[in-house]
Amino acid sequence: MSIKRIALAYSGGLDTSVAVKWLGEKYSAEIVAIAIDVGEEKNYEAIRTKALAVGAVESHVIDAKDRFVREFVFPALRAGAIYNDKYLLATALARPLIVEEMVRVAEATGCDAVAHGCTGKGNDQVRFEVGFAALNPGLKVLAPAREWGMTREEEIEYARVNNVPIPVDLDNPYSTDTNLWGRSCECGVLEDPNNSPPKGAYEWTVDPLDAPNEPERVEIGFECGIPVSLNGQAMDPAPLVAKLNEIAGRHGVGRCDVLEDRLVGIKSREIYECPGGTVLYAAHLDLEHLTVDKDTLEFKRSVALRYGQLVYNGLWHGTLMPHLDAFVESTQRNVTGEVRVRLYKGNAVVEGRKAPKPLYSYEMATYDKADLFDHTAAEGFIAIWGLPTKLSAALERASK
Repeated sequence: MSIKRIALAYSGGLDTSVAVKWLGEKYSAEIVAIAIDVGEEKNYEAIRTKALAVGAVESHVIDAKDRFVREFVFPALRAGAIYNDKYLLATALARPLIVEEMVRVAEATGCDAVAHGCTGKGNDQVRFEVGFAALNPGLKVLAPAREWGMTREEEIEYARVNNVPIPVDLDNPYSTDTNLWGRSCECGVLEDPNNSPPKGAYEWTVDPLDAPNEPERVEIGFECGIPVSLNGQAMDPAPLVAKLNEIAGRHGVGRCDVLEDRLVGIKSREIYECPGGTVLYAAHLDLEHLTVDKDTLEFKRSVALRYGQLVYNGLWHGTLMPHLDAFVESTQRNVTGEVRVRLYKGNAVVEGRKAPKPLYSYEMATYDKADLFDHTAAEGFIAIWGLPTKLSAALERASK
């Protein structure tokens, strides 16, 4: 297959900047650089200009922060999706959005190939390439960092020889990824799972020991499981998450240290910060317990587990996800209300909740004179409920 134009996922860092030059030389192709802003707080105009400076024929910057939260983060929140019991899937949720935007721009600009900067050891290569195959299997997929075989030193020398600007922070001991939903940190001293994370591993959250000595309370409003307000003020998805990141982060909420089962078969040690997400997950789950019936909640736990696995394993565009989304959508019809959360020294504790359609009934739950529960029904219920246990026990005794 002759490759004439390549759409490259471009971050502005060393790997993707070298990839512009390397791909152009190897395939004698034009490079279309695509940077997707999902809340990494970079200078995206500088990134757009840098891509052109290192050889791209086009450079696109797409502001996708609101879409990221609205179409990817909040559906996962409503599903209750978590990976390895702790990880709120920040990086994993951004990848299918990036794939969608890359395919869109690649098709619009006449590209016959797409490329990413992932190595052969991580999860993201799978997420990108499976996503590309789902959305446009006709696009050739290239992975230059997996193909070129250069060491870090050789890559730096290649950049120097080819006048590719070298970032000033190459001596950073950590590998990080950031978007509006969360921040990940790995490598360096963190690769020994017995090492305590140093302060430098965190950026979004203060040490809980140094957090304010007075708690702060936030109230989150939901409509059909979607966060719509913070402290009584209606807010769009991206600003709501950003503001909650700021508030919860200063109280040390949202730190997570995970021994993670990577899709490629190894375990890795990851440090995550997801302050706003931690609060939203706690509030949403609590509101579900007020508004969703027991059987649905119990089944939904299995859906949440599977949903998290699909996101992590790069199967957002797979065949199962639409069916899980349909189930989750149905469960959220009455998940509307407000939840009050206390933030203090690294903890987010729900203190109160209210909803227009609660399943909780004061008259059924109370022990005071307003009690409407039929106590006389208990005896018959217990007899029938315990009948299988009673019969089994009698059989066991008779056989001894």
